[in-house]
Amino acid sequence: MRRRKFITLLGGVIAWPIATRAQQPAMPVIGFLDGQSFDLHLMTAFRQALKDAGYIEGRNVAIYFRSANGQTDRLVTLAGDIVGRRVTVIVTAGGGAAALAAYAATTTIPIVFVSGVDPVTSGLVLSLNRPGSNATGVYIFQQVLEGKRLALLHGLVPTPTLIAVLLNPTNANFQSQLRGVQDSARALGQQVNILSASAARDIDTAFATVRASGAGALLVGSDPFFNSEREQVVALAARHAIPAIFEGREFAAAGGLASYGPSLADAYRQAGIYASRILKGEKPADLPIVQPTKFDFVINLKTAKALGLDVLPGLSSSADEIIE
Repeated sequence: MRRRKFITLLGGVIAWPIATRAQQPAMPVIGFLDGQSFDLHLMTAFRQALKDAGYIEGRNVAIYFRSANGQTDRLVTLAGDIVGRRVTVIVTAGGGAAALAAYAATTTIPIVFVSGVDPVTSGLVLSLNRPGSNATGVYIFQQVLEGKRLALLHGLVPTPTLIAVLLNPTNANFQSQLRGVQDSARALGQQVNILSASAARDIDTAFATVRASGAGALLVGSDPFFNSEREQVVALAARHAIPAIFEGREFAAAGGLASYGPSLADAYRQAGIYASRILKGEKPADLPIVQPTKFDFVINLKTAKALGLDVLPGLSSSADEIIE
């Protein structure tokens, strides 16, 4: 009798915590797939958006990171790995290839992307207003801004006889970027020299060509690869004393002469907002694609002075931010 009572009591003690654990909901997991390398500044914006929505990493949400580090051929495998972990939502960044890899890997797990590739023509969504699929996110149409950047650079640098333009030929938007630059160059009567880079070693070669050609300025095209190599690109521009304009504020803050484009940090913040809304039960098919509405022109005055450039009052007054 005593032994049977002891076993019954022991069974109750063991079963109680197990039952309690079973009642606790599993922590949702966000799978984050980056086509390039992770950017701490941008990920801080993403995490802050989650926090504002009540999701704190390690407390009530987990984030499983996978990065291709620019090796796009790895994205299919990495996307499959994330899907295999049965994550609640997938967030992709670092180029449209990451979004497409995730979309090819699952038609059921919600996907939130930050991408410069048109999500409609690429087949990710049916329309911008009503995605109608398991994907939604932020469409950063940077490629249409290259002509504007060229015009701003033309104004920053006094009568450059030649402006070098660095583009990534593997970018899905390469042809539209090229057309934008060429159309703007014709309108300005500006001679340009198109250079290519799609790997880190290509960047050194491109800058050597810039120096040898006697180009008076450089436009670095919008591309996740260039963003991931930001420190190298900005350092080479400073070493060769070449005035350069870039896509995002992060470049100007790192020492680049100027930047013009939508905020990448804001795009990551929006991705965090959408991921949070999906975690709370909303469907990606019903969340419209977000597009930038505000574009910032940033000038690094310290860099301008180091390059011996006098920024015209008209340009400085039109800048959204002056870094001194």
